[in-house]
Amino acid sequence: SSDVCSSDLNLRLQVVQDLRAHPLREMLDLGIRASVNSDDPAYFAGYINANFEAIAQALDLSKDEIVRLAQNSFETAFISDTQRAIWLDELHQYAAANEL
Repeated sequence: SSDVCSSDLNLRLQVVQDLRAHPLREMLDLGIRASVNSDDPAYFAGYINANFEAIAQALDLSKDEIVRLAQNSFETAFISDTQRAIWLDELHQYAAANEL
């Protein structure tokens, strides 16, 4: 799996000059279990919702790609299999009932 640093951190550290150039979509296309995360929000102001919104808008991600990113985060999290199943079920129920 591969974590994707917060959008603000990527820009601050000049990993990418513009989020539209971020390789996230290519990572997903290659089957890499990439996920979007927060990174020290108090210091970098990289909150998870803002990071998802920024990268989804910059790359014009589809609902399925956004759900896949969230799913990847649960699949690679350090949680029990029972907790993982609960969170994945909740994610899929939310995705089925809502527009992202």
